[in-house]
Amino acid sequence: MSLLASLASGVSGLGAYSSALGMISDNISNLNTVGYKETRAKFSTLVTETSSSSSFSPGGVQAIPQNLISRQGLLQSSTSATDLSIDGAGFFIVSTEGKPATPNTEISFTRAGSFTPDASGFLKNTAGFFLMGVPLDSNGAPPTNLSVTGLQPINVSNLTSTAEATTSVAIRANLQSSQPINAAIPAGTYTPTTVAGSMAGYAADVAAGISPPVNGVKPDFQTNIQVFDARGGVHTVALSALRQADNLWNVELFVDPPGDVTSGLTGTGQLASGQIKFNGDGTLNLAGTSTSLLGPINVPWTGGASAGQITFNLGSDGLSDGMTQFAGNSTIISSLANGATFGNVVGVNIDKNGIVSALFSNGLSKKVFQLPLSTFQNPNGLTRRQGNTYTVSDQSGSQNIKLAGVGGAGFIAPKTLEASTVDLASEFTSLITIQRAFSANTKIITTVDQMLSELNNVKR
Repeated sequence: MSLLASLASGVSGLGAYSSALGMISDNISNLNTVGYKETRAKFSTLVTETSSSSSFSPGGVQAIPQNLISRQGLLQSSTSATDLSIDGAGFFIVSTEGKPATPNTEISFTRAGSFTPDASGFLKNTAGFFLMGVPLDSNGAPPTNLSVTGLQPINVSNLTSTAEATTSVAIRANLQSSQPINAAIPAGTYTPTTVAGSMAGYAADVAAGISPPVNGVKPDFQTNIQVFDARGGVHTVALSALRQADNLWNVELFVDPPGDVTSGLTGTGQLASGQIKFNGDGTLNLAGTSTSLLGPINVPWTGGASAGQITFNLGSDGLSDGMTQFAGNSTIISSLANGATFGNVVGVNIDKNGIVSALFSNGLSKKVFQLPLSTFQNPNGLTRRQGNTYTVSDQSGSQNIKLAGVGGAGFIAPKTLEASTVDLASEFTSLITIQRAFSANTKIITTVDQMLSELNNVKR
């Protein structure tokens, strides 16, 4: 008789479909959980082995959970700069501790990227896990060897303020080709290497309030350019020009006021002097232009700021994209200097490569961290943990820490969140079929109960 075995088979069905109902319930309840991965119930037979071919012993059924962790969820846009998702394979690396990782640190993995700064500035997701990354060096490069012990929690409030020194100045200006030659040229009194004979000496007297100036030669043209030292201090560099001959101009670069630098020409702030040569069509002739004006120029700032080097880009040879000499009036068209004054941190930005950059009020940005991703040979074999996280298991294989976009890892998608992979219509359909199957298994039990009752009545 296999009535009792049939009863056990029905009971196994009730247990299997109860487990399946629990999986469906968990899916539906996490319909709006960021980064949640659906779990499906797969059914497998339970067979009671027998050597007899003339008899059958019912076994039953069991429900085996199938974690669809590798399935990509829909990426939905967000307005927060620290909301992140992964477009492709990989997991964010998170920790329960807000401190640098050690060999004993408990590391978890997640696709839930709704990170926000806590009271201490650490980026944490809604489950309270700290987002881990690797610090970048002064050149914005990550370490060559990525390992767990090199990970640190991302903190956006410990980023320091910064300034940037000017290293490059691009100038576009026209010098009037019909400008009369200054009387100092034929008289030979213009001498850029002396205070009394230079345009820098004239400017120094003007800055000192000497009227009329007793030193130097008044330039035919002068323009002022704002530059910055290494501490973010603002200074003015003047470019003065004096026509020497056809297609040839004398040029001096000096700081105004002269007390901002300690230069070779005492008291004038002069940085460099030379001549600019032009072609007959008004374009720049670099071969005939003094190299003292073209190379990096040392700027010895006073007041304790580090000395700088500034390269003045006067234009391309044979082109009119910089200094020109046409018949129009001498005028500055544009000047562009890099660098910036002191600025405080106003926010962070994260790009598709996972590089975290600090944004400053002076318009600068500085790369400070990079978010690595962890990939697995079999991500569906990871062990599910509290807070929508996963840990390594025997079935998943070991973790492989990679930079975004490298070695099969996906890219970071900033200002987006990965939606749950749960399909509500599919879950409701499964809910109906599971309910019907559960009811059918109860019929097995009631039927076996009736048959056992009839068997008991035989004795009567």
